Amino acid sequence: HQSYPDAITLKYILNGTEKEIDFTVYGEMADYLSRVSRAIEYTNGEQPSRGDFKLKTINHEEQRELLIPLVVKIQNLANESVDQARIAVSLVQNIPYGSTGKTVLFASGQVDYSQYPYEVLYYGQGICGEKSTLMAFLLKELGYGVSIFYFPEENHEAVGIKCPLERSFKNSGYCFVETGGPSIIADSSMQYVNGIKLNSEPEVIVISEGISLPESMREYKDAKTLKNIRSKNLIGLLTRWKFDGIKAKYGLTEEYQVE
Repeated sequence: HQSYPDAITLKYILNGTEKEIDFTVYGEMADYLSRVSRAIEYTNGEQPSRGDFKLKTINHEEQRELLIPLVVKIQNLANESVDQARIAVSLVQNIPYGSTGKTVLFASGQVDYSQYPYEVLYYGQGICGEKSTLMAFLLKELGYGVSIFYFPEENHEAVGIKCPLERSFKNSGYCFVETGGPSIIADSSMQYVNGIKLNSEPEVIVISEGISLPESMREYKDAKTLKNIRSKNLIGLLTRWKFDGIKAKYGLTEEYQVE
């Protein structure tokens, strides 16, 4: 599946500095994945879950072979595993948000076509669920414990990275990571377009067991500062001056889409 090579440049921000990764993707692989059946058949009449679809998409073997070189590039950019996670997160967040607009016909009716992680890289765009799957793949291969948070009422997906319980999202053991646009690891207080906030109880889909983010990371503190600033409470008003610095450090755009 390595015909029709195409050179892409992936942007990421680490410690306030914007950097790039050059990577080669192959049209033949993207084309092949577009034809992989999105259906899952169970012989005993069981209904496949959202988690089944996610794991099928992430664990595709031929796709993995062509994505591992990207994982290796990320590992070579940083010795610390936490910096590798930061690069993977930022890299996916900085892929433009966009929908293919394609649909697939299932027996149950028409549903939106869902890109595989490799297709998101190849076509250079994805919606939250698709970008979440790519980010989950990269973090899993970097050795992290990973989950996907699915918010049913908002129809939104984000990623969870294993982290200390007291730092985690709703005591799930995973820190929340928005994938639609640049944001801080552990920040879940953002507002989405049209003023939407994530209020529903998420389904936690475990993707892999693995290592945890460390006990102390500047992100935890910065995410807390942002939350206070956004809620306009007293601490927020007193720390409002930090806002521009935090935005610059993580390349934040403060524009988040819900699917």
